[in-house]
Amino acid sequence: MKILVLNSGSSSLKFKLFSRKGFGLVAKGLIEEVGSKESKYSIKSTKPELNITKTVHIPDHLHAFNIMFELLGNYDLLPDLSQLFGIGHRVVHGGEHFSKPVVIDEEVIDTIERLIPLAPLHNPSNLLGIRLAMEHAHNVPQVAVFDTAFHQTMAPHAFLYGLPEKFYSVHKVRRYGFHGTSCNYVTKMAARFLQIPLNNFSCLCLHLGNGASATAVKKGLSVDTSMGLTPLEGLVMGTRSGNIDPGIIFFMNRNLGLSDETIEHILNKKSGLLGLCDTSDMREIEKRASMDDRRAILALDIFCFRIKKYIGAYLAAWGRPDCIIFTGGIGENSPVVRKKVCKDLDHLGILLDDAVNDSTFKPSPDKPVDISRANSLVRIVVVPTNEELEIAQQTVRLLEQTCQ
Repeated sequence: MKILVLNSGSSSLKFKLFSRKGFGLVAKGLIEEVGSKESKYSIKSTKPELNITKTVHIPDHLHAFNIMFELLGNYDLLPDLSQLFGIGHRVVHGGEHFSKPVVIDEEVIDTIERLIPLAPLHNPSNLLGIRLAMEHAHNVPQVAVFDTAFHQTMAPHAFLYGLPEKFYSVHKVRRYGFHGTSCNYVTKMAARFLQIPLNNFSCLCLHLGNGASATAVKKGLSVDTSMGLTPLEGLVMGTRSGNIDPGIIFFMNRNLGLSDETIEHILNKKSGLLGLCDTSDMREIEKRASMDDRRAILALDIFCFRIKKYIGAYLAAWGRPDCIIFTGGIGENSPVVRKKVCKDLDHLGILLDDAVNDSTFKPSPDKPVDISRANSLVRIVVVPTNEELEIAQQTVRLLEQTCQ
């Protein structure tokens, strides 16, 4: 039996196929630029001969799903849908309704649909993927795993904003947080690696990629996180601004004549690292910074300074953690960022081993890498994230419980 994990975006479909036993990866694929005349699909598997990338016209998600199932069937990866034990779906926003994964039925679908105002850029695409998957594989049980679920353990003093009470009680405006599936996964991996029981484990999880967030975890539970009602709040990101003075929005509207839609587009798609130095690729920024490019140096400094401020705030609010976790594309692969973030934190008991950090290493989910000095009071650990594996594991666990 196998587990299929789906992440349906506005113009993309990512998928991974796992074996139920041992959760070995069978295949992974990406269909992107859906709706474009130059759509692309790629698939890789454990079979060395199966590594295909093609450019074709894929007019919509229905055709994308057809291509995915054809690829999995034609290459004998999933010859029959009866081999699927379940399908797990990444859903970005579960609001306060979902604090754990759920088996998808019409009531769940209706609830996700009602939450679209909280995640207008993500939930519609996630819903479309769910509906198409249920059409293709209507006899296969399907599970929704929510990015916001892990953060539902935050207390009101951490998730409420300083707004009139009715904005929360009536409209549910509050901090929800995202990257929860990733944070849940790497927290468990780090606790296992450091041999600390999860229910006694505290950490700061720095998920640093094109989207970036910081989460404080205490006794294995999320107690605070930098993203808010939307994934726009918090750290400076690839194309998102992160924290800004809300008055800037009024200034942009009144003084510059920009519409709400234009401002939202700027803050989500044209800001962050891209806005500061014309690229959101940290590899390019680091290369330019090494050549004394002023804008790249400033963008890198701002990115790391904001992370450092969150570390200080979380230590003040939640006490010294067992470790700091670096994960995500930047967190796992940028010794420059890790070094700048940890610089001058010795007085907080955070001591980076520069030699290990700068060395070439490849951490694995089973064996993260400790890059802290021996006398560091806080361990600094690089842990590769694997959201799809976490979704697969949660899907199997829930379906096995349901079948009992």
